[in-house]
Amino acid sequence: MLFRKQISIKPHQVGYLYVKNRFRRRLEPGIYYFWDWVNEITVAYLPAQSRLCTITNQEVLTKDAIALRFSYLVEYAIVDGERFLAHFDAFSQAENFYPYEAEQVISNLSQIYWREAIAQLDSEHLHEHRQTLLATVPEILQQCLAEYGISLLRLTLRDITFPKTIQNLFAKQLEAKIRAKADLENARTTVAAARALKNAADLIKENENIRFFQFLETMTKIAAKGNHTFVIGEWPQNSKP
Repeated sequence: MLFRKQISIKPHQVGYLYVKNRFRRRLEPGIYYFWDWVNEITVAYLPAQSRLCTITNQEVLTKDAIALRFSYLVEYAIVDGERFLAHFDAFSQAENFYPYEAEQVISNLSQIYWREAIAQLDSEHLHEHRQTLLATVPEILQQCLAEYGISLLRLTLRDITFPKTIQNLFAKQLEAKIRAKADLENARTTVAAARALKNAADLIKENENIRFFQFLETMTKIAAKGNHTFVIGEWPQNSKP
């Protein structure tokens, strides 16, 4: 019909109905028909499911003034569509305006947060705890984004890029740790071998039978070389051939 407007809300989508530029109600997925005599009805479309984006090349300074860049993955969802639309002009932009606006807000606010957070850490500690850096969503950042109707569901560290000179220092430090560990194991092996030799020497010294069998073993080895004439030193006392 001429003045009947059809509005289609797709699956995994939520519509926000405005009449005369005033919010009326939320529309779930489906097809709706409204009488619109003078074209006063408009609808804003927002996703109902979460979305994944990548925040790249965030440049920050550590506590010891080391400049680094890091990138991370963000899973977010628009949980309060009315609050989100209140911050942006949805009707003067394309239908899928929301990803750009939402991700710009997430990028800007997270950059402010990480600059302050990482400025409290030394580069060495940051390198050691890089896997747990984004293990949980910071509550302060969550509260800031909640003002825009956005909720962070997950943060995952993608990479941290240190300056080349710092990377070389970390590599040398790791090499030194591995070398020190190897030297320690060698020292333990040497001590254990020396202790075993000492125990064996003490046992031979205290046991005449062991000394006698060692004497025989020595004679056998010499004879095996074909030298049938040889001189043996002092015969073990109290031993009988």
